Formats: sequence, structure tokens, C-alpha cells
Amino acid sequence: MRRTGSGRTGVRPATAAVWGTLVAFLATGCVGMPEGGPPERVEIPQGAGAENLQVRVYPVAPYKGESPRDLLAGFLNASNADEPTYRTAKKYLTSTAGDHWQPEAGVSVLDSQGQNSAPPPEGAASTEITVTGGLVGTLDAKHSYQAAADGEQFRQTFTFVKESDGPDKGEWRIDRLPDGLIADQTTFKNGYRAVHRYFFALTDPSAEHPQAGSVLIPDPIYLRRRVDPLTAAAKALAAGPSTWLAPAVYSPLDGVRITAPVAVSDSKVATVKVDVPDFGGRSELCQQMAGQLYHTLADQQGKAPIQRLELSGVKGGCAISEDSAARIAPGSLAGSFGSHQYYQLDNGQMMVAQGDGQGRAVGGPLGQPAPAGQPGKATPGTFAVRRDGGAVAVIGADGRNLQVVGTGDSDKTGANVVTSRAPTPEQGLASPSWDGRQDLWLVDRDPAGSRVLMVRGGKVVEVPVAGLGGRTVKSLKVASDGVRIALVLSNPKDNTQTVELGLLTHRGTVADPKADITGLRPVGPLLTDVASVSWADTDQLLVLGKEKGKLQQLHYLGTDGSQSSDSPLQGGDSMTSVSATEGRDGDTVPTVLAVSDHRIYRLQGTQWREVPVPQEHPALSFSYPG
Repeated sequence: MRRTGSGRTGVRPATAAVWGTLVAFLATGCVGMPEGGPPERVEIPQGAGAENLQVRVYPVAPYKGESPRDLLAGFLNASNADEPTYRTAKKYLTSTAGDHWQPEAGVSVLDSQGQNSAPPPEGAASTEITVTGGLVGTLDAKHSYQAAADGEQFRQTFTFVKESDGPDKGEWRIDRLPDGLIADQTTFKNGYRAVHRYFFALTDPSAEHPQAGSVLIPDPIYLRRRVDPLTAAAKALAAGPSTWLAPAVYSPLDGVRITAPVAVSDSKVATVKVDVPDFGGRSELCQQMAGQLYHTLADQQGKAPIQRLELSGVKGGCAISEDSAARIAPGSLAGSFGSHQYYQLDNGQMMVAQGDGQGRAVGGPLGQPAPAGQPGKATPGTFAVRRDGGAVAVIGADGRNLQVVGTGDSDKTGANVVTSRAPTPEQGLASPSWDGRQDLWLVDRDPAGSRVLMVRGGKVVEVPVAGLGGRTVKSLKVASDGVRIALVLSNPKDNTQTVELGLLTHRGTVADPKADITGLRPVGPLLTDVASVSWADTDQLLVLGKEKGKLQQLHYLGTDGSQSSDSPLQGGDSMTSVSATEGRDGDTVPTVLAVSDHRIYRLQGTQWREVPVPQEHPALSFSYPG
């Protein structure tokens, strides 16, 4: 193996920094992966520092006279190297195996020691070695990551034969092997990068004013870092969404092929060529394709964003600028998340506050102070502010009733919109949450009939949740796009509370709207006691919870289940709830607030700072819009 900056050329050292752990195990005749305890989530490196640690890996062909165990070590090295066609890796295979092996079928990421296998008997013409290990996660053929279940194991067998003729006569070669690649976590982190491709949310047929192509949904994927990542991203976009996201999105690029490598000029103009015969008279379609491509490629560029994208077919084309692309950007329905304003309740009076704790009363009845001599009488239990700030969903302290109250000076308190028959507040209505289309979502935890509800205008719709398997929904948080929803699920069998992500799809008519939640998948598989969840970006959740036997902490989790930072945030043990914006504060970290011991704390960089509130009226609850 040869790496830039290593000082070695054409050498495959058994203890090379990036691959050494893997090779060391393979060289013992075992073929398992490095030790390190139980399987862990893949932790995605963040920032320029991590990027600078990456090294380019060059493949090396097999040596003459290599044993099967050394041959397998060399093959795994070569197959994970930075070679687009895997031409060198195929030199370790027989011609038949090379013709049938599908390296693009996916990647298995392992982290645990395997079992030893004996060397082949003297004179044997074939032998087998089994690769075993703890499975951390997998990439499928569409580049989508799936975290493995706790304790899940990997086991695949490689068959070796001695070539009977040709230039490699008498040499061991791999004759049968599984499709796809095998990598340890270090190898995976060095060779792959987490990025996104973007697809449009499906039009809601039951909406009064359907908006086709109004917002893009991120679909997280992993691509090889140094093998033409821009062209790879464009091709991954054209190949369509992940299996999980597909039921809720559509793509104008469906069936379209990228016909040339993607180029970006010094003036930050990206050029993409596709096999569309003629864009004439199809300007809207061209603009939608260009918008998808713009955001997908810009996600690859980091701190050197693309300012313009030019898309051309066989005949005709179009261009989209950075400003035009912003109108359909992921998170464009999230509201003014760039501000530091949040909402809090002080003794029943709702205030809109800045990051320094200074605030003003909102308009309407919620902005009025509690009646003199009756402190707390008007205090709601929980609330959620609509993303435009024009209304607040309020659940009473008894958990029985929900009202939607306007924040205009002339607005009045209206009738109850939803009523629960739950016997206690802890079993009643909970976690109201607004998407960016002004639909309100909440949970009725009534033991006699737990249900998820959507409120649209004056209509209340019960939303079925597929795949609960005896679990109940305790709370939820919907993304601004109205396509993805995080659910905290309670399992009575093992007394755990976990977080899973579901897809929202709509059907019905304007007069009779209907919705479904499907495709539940874990996003924090090791968390067994989740207390609070919030969207911290268009592709990221902030989860307050703890793993079995550990203290409560704050975790940034990608929507594919991968961990989005190298370590949890500190200071989560005494926290009871968190709220974040679906965006960034200065393009560095999400704007995060947390409640601990009836005090509000704001995350500044990596440090928590207490937000001053009036001591005579301690804030009881708080929330960012949504």
C-alpha cells in the first residue's frame, strides 16, 4: 500500500497507520476486525482538522508466493484503496471471480476480533477463510448507511484456489467471495465522507394550496472521499433516493444519466451534462433538476460553495444561481431560525426573548400577565409556536385540552381544538409540534387509546403509525419539511424509551385530509432512555438520553442513525428538556437551549451559559418556533 506523505512507495507494510490494525488481524490467519469492545456508532469527523488527517491510499498488486491469509489482507487493502475501477483489487481474484464480483454492492463496517482459521494443509489446491466481526453498520448499493443492531455479527467466507495455468500458475487466488467491501471503522472514516443528495417532497393532495417542488429533503449518503466526489454525488442523485425516503419524495432526474464528469471552474460555476434529448419548452423541469444538483454538489464543496450551476442536455439547458436555489433549499420552511429569538413562559405570561434573556410579551391573550393574586392560574402545561410566530398551540396544565391561540393584538382565546380523556396530565396530550406548512402534530397518550394527531385548520386527523409492534408514542417532533418526524417510543416489555424516525405521507382530499406515518427506523440504537428530542438541522437530531448503564447526555444523531459528532455534549445529566433551531448559529453549531433545575442554559460554542430570567418569575418552559 502506498500513501501520500508516508515516505513509502509500493510497499504494503503490515503495520501501516490507517490499515495496520486490520492487516495485523488478517496476518494471524484470523480474518476478523480490530478489537475495541462492543459495536459502536460510526462517528463522523467534523471540520477542516479531520479533513486534513485523511490520506490517499494507493493499491498494490499481489506478491508472488503469498499465502491465502496474506493474499486476503492485500485484497482488503486494495479493495478499500482510492482506485475508481478496483482494477488492482481484481488481480487478487480468479478471472471468473473478477467477472462476477460486485464491489459497488455496499460496505460492511466491522469492529471486533474474529476467529482464527488454520492454514491450508500441505499440497492443498483450495482452502477457505471466514471473516467474522462485530457489525457496526452497512452501506447499501445506494450509498445509504444503516446502523447495526447492538450485538449484530458479520460472517462471510472467502474461498481460495491455486491457479492451474496462465501467468499466475501455482499462485493462490480468491475464487469465491461476497459482493461489496469490508472495512474497519478507521478505514471507513478515512475512505468515505458523509454528504447529502436532495429530493423534492411529494405534493400533498389534501392541501388547500398544493406546492409542487417547494422544498428539498436531504437524503444522507456516504461517498468515497477521493474518487471524483462531485461526479459520484451527481450520479448518486440521478440513481434516485434511498429505499427508506423514496415513498415521500420525487425526483425530476429519475431515469436521467450524467454523461460527463462534473466540472467546477475557478469562478465557482459547476457544469453538469445529462442525456435529456431536448430541454426546449421544459424550463421548469430543467430548473428543478438544476436545483437538486446545485444543493447536492454544494454540499460537497464545504467552505467553497458553488455560486452558479449550469445544466445542459443534448440540446438546450438552463442555469441556477445561489440566490435562486435558496428558495427551495432544505430548511426553507423552517422560518426565521437564524434569529436568536425563543419563547418562554414566566408565570403564565408568554414572552419572546433574545439569547440574553431580555424579552417582550407576545400579542394576544397569551401575552397578558397572570391575574393579580392568582399566580400560575393561566399557566399552560406545554406549548409550541407556529413557525411564522402567528399562533401558539397550548396544552393546559391538566393535559386535557389543546387550544390554538393567535399572537395578534386583537386575537382572543378560542374553543378547545383537541380534548383528551386521559386520567392524569402525564397520560394526556403532549409535545405539540408545527411543520413548515402550518400543520400541527401532537400525541394523546391516553392509556385507553394512544394516538398521534394532525391538526389542519379546524380539522383533527388521527394518524396511524405503522410498525409500532406494541410500543406507544410518548412524544414527537416534526421536521419543517413535513416529511420526517421523530418519535419517542415507549416499550412496556423492557421499560425502554427509544427514538425512531418516521416518514409522513399525505392522502385524501381537502375536505377529508388523511396522513400516515410509516418506515420507522432507529436513529439512536444504543439509547434506551430518551427524555427529549429536537431537530438541530435539516438532517440532524439533538437527543437527550442515555445508554444502558451510562449517564444522560446530549447526542447529535444523523437521520440515518450515524453519530454526527465525535463525542456527546457535556452537561446533560441534570437536563430535563432541550430545544434547538433547525439551522445554524453563525454556520458553526445549532442554536440550542436546555432546561436544568428550572434554569435555562444556552449553548455557545461548546460551553453552556445560563440565560438570565426574572428570579421572581422563573421560566417554566421554553421553545424555539416549531
